[in-house]
Parts: sequence; structure tokens; C-alpha cells
Amino acid sequence: MASTPKPPYTADTNAELAQLRDKVETLMRDRVTPAIGAVADQAQAAARNASDQVREQADRLSSAVQEKPLTSIGLAMLAGFVLASICRR
Repeated sequence: MASTPKPPYTADTNAELAQLRDKVETLMRDRVTPAIGAVADQAQAAARNASDQVREQADRLSSAVQEKPLTSIGLAMLAGFVLASICRR
């Protein structure tokens, strides 16, 4: 079986593809990976901040319930009544 000769541009194309691959890898290493790391750090800081805010609000609510238990019960009953009336419709 005779093999068909490869066109002369195949070697050039393969070399260009290898160069492009190297450029993409360099861009990923130098620009994309650090950018992803920075975004991940920002997301982690935002999540930590949100968690702190929720914890602070829960502490405030807990303190308010302990300071005024009858008011808290009345508000809970009112909220239940409002939700029940909304659900009936």
C-alpha cells in the first residue's frame, strides 16, 4: 500500500497550532487563573460578610424576643393570620 504524500502546508499548520496552544496556555497561566482567583476571593469575602450580617440580625431578633416576649407572640400571631388569609385566596 502506498501512502499518500502529505501536503506541504501540514507541517506549517501543525507548527502554528502548537504556537497557538502555547499562547493560550500562557494567557491562562498569566491572566485568567489570577483573575479567577481574585473573583473567588471576592466571592468568599462577600459570603463571609453576608453570613456575619445574618448572624447579627438573628442576634438582634433573639434579643428583641427576650426583651418583649408578649409583643413577639402578638406579632407571630398577626403574621400567621396574614399568611392564612393570603393562602385562602
